[in-house]
Amino acid sequence: MKSYFRVILGAKSIYAKECYDGNFIGAHYGINQDLTKELPENWRDFNAKFRDIWLQLHPNKTKVAAGLACGMLWTVCKGIKKGDVVICPDGLGSYYVGEVISDYSYQPNTNLPHRRSVKWFPVFIERSAMSQELKNSTGSTGTIANVSQYADEIEKLIGNVKPPTIVSNDATVEDPSVFALEKHLEDFLVQNWKQTELGKKYDIYEEDGVILGQQYPSDTGPIDILAVSKDKKILLVVELKKGRVSDNVVGQIQRYMGYVKEELAEPNQEVKGIIIALEDDIRIKRALSVTNNIEFYRYQVSFKLFKN
Repeated sequence: MKSYFRVILGAKSIYAKECYDGNFIGAHYGINQDLTKELPENWRDFNAKFRDIWLQLHPNKTKVAAGLACGMLWTVCKGIKKGDVVICPDGLGSYYVGEVISDYSYQPNTNLPHRRSVKWFPVFIERSAMSQELKNSTGSTGTIANVSQYADEIEKLIGNVKPPTIVSNDATVEDPSVFALEKHLEDFLVQNWKQTELGKKYDIYEEDGVILGQQYPSDTGPIDILAVSKDKKILLVVELKKGRVSDNVVGQIQRYMGYVKEELAEPNQEVKGIIIALEDDIRIKRALSVTNNIEFYRYQVSFKLFKN
């Protein structure tokens, strides 16, 4: 099943036209070597080798920034599969759309040497035609954003209309309609973070004014939100669950926290976790009662109607 990725081609899409004319997408990240024999199936193995190389090239950056950079480079080179669809902003309010048709290749002494060939479609997506939710996701920071949850909308925008469906692939969600209603919880929380209780103590992880902590990749799946305390002493893993959840979310967030502790935390930092869901139950309460570094928060959604 094909996936859909938003790919930014250079800072502020400076190389978008070059990539469109040359039928490719690409990345750089300062890694000037052929990666053909350096692309394992598991991106963590790639990060383990190239994170230190990246940090040597960027000595003032953190492990968090290095992990994200290497993860995105691996995604461009290996994670995106042949047949996947990429949408790339042109810097002028529209998006090029195309299908990835080749494996990785290396073109030294170019702006974006790590490349994949693309067959561009004869159509553009205007940002103004997107739903607000798709605008939010395609406007997220970072080179790569997986926007597969908006596959139906993207296909409609490029002329391949599919029937609408409400589907949840999350086994812990009991009501797919609730999942559909709440699927934009993450974007809302990120946009309103500073007004929340969590925003008083934590900031979503960012560097140089760019948010890095939304959908931060780990070896067991993306972390919904990675935050850091204002005194930099705590890294916080936030797991958002739509609707009613089961106690297996505790094991899930612990896996993410373990990754952050082992791979990202500095020696003087501790790791904590927060689960945010519509409601808890006795199973989650029991599971959390024996942990001292994970908290549970409930969210509420309200609608107001105003008569004109």
